[in-house]
Amino acid sequence: MSGVPPACWSPLPAQAASLLEEAADLLVLHRDFAAALERCEAGCGSLGPGPGPGPGPGPDTGPESSAEVKCSLCVVGIQALAEMNRWREVLSWLLRYYHVPERLPPKILELCILLYSKVGEPQVMLEVGSSWLRDLSNKSLPEYGSLLELYLLRVLLPLGQFKGAEELVDSCDVLNSEQKLAFLKSICECQCQWTQQEEMHSTDKEEQDKATETVLGALSQKLLTMLTLLRRTLRSMSSHFYLLPYKKMLLATFLLYLVVVRLDPGTVLRFPFFFF
Repeated sequence: MSGVPPACWSPLPAQAASLLEEAADLLVLHRDFAAALERCEAGCGSLGPGPGPGPGPGPDTGPESSAEVKCSLCVVGIQALAEMNRWREVLSWLLRYYHVPERLPPKILELCILLYSKVGEPQVMLEVGSSWLRDLSNKSLPEYGSLLELYLLRVLLPLGQFKGAEELVDSCDVLNSEQKLAFLKSICECQCQWTQQEEMHSTDKEEQDKATETVLGALSQKLLTMLTLLRRTLRSMSSHFYLLPYKKMLLATFLLYLVVVRLDPGTVLRFPFFFF
């Protein structure tokens, strides 16, 4: 929070600060996440769009304090949504109050990257993080370097976006040559590990396919042998079929059909000559 005492704030930031305290109590002490989210929404709504993520004009006019209160309200709101297992709504909820990704405060962008990375959906932050990092006004922020590294490690590299990661580092004027080399080295190492894992996965899949083919081939051969024996048996008995009553002959044929189809329903399609 800002060093400006609440008494010096305008009525709206003071109201939002009061709602922030209520929301924090509801979240931490009472574990009433829905009520905490409601207070956060009321507080953010009372503050309006507000300034961007950069520093405000100063304590005399108060926008910096408003921005900090709004950021804190959103942090509590993010936690409340996550506790209710509504983390998929976090980004859209934030954009209701900041409107565009470029205006998200650094702390909130960091939380979003960590959240969606933890739940296994870093792709949600792909465009958001890229827009924020490429915005010129954000490059002057002291948190820019750490957020760039976090975006690379938690979003781009896990998604295999190696070319995009290299382009982002190369085009970043904030980084010096040594920092760029360090980032590019990390990207290269990660790409090598990714390639090795892909090759291992491909090899394992091929071995599993071969094993499956071997098992299916053995089963098909066994079924073919059994059907051949049945065919020979039928031929040896064919000379005696005329002695059987007509109904018993039909029953025997039906039972044979059931046995074969039960064993393998596709037998009729694969070996039609056994039935004609």
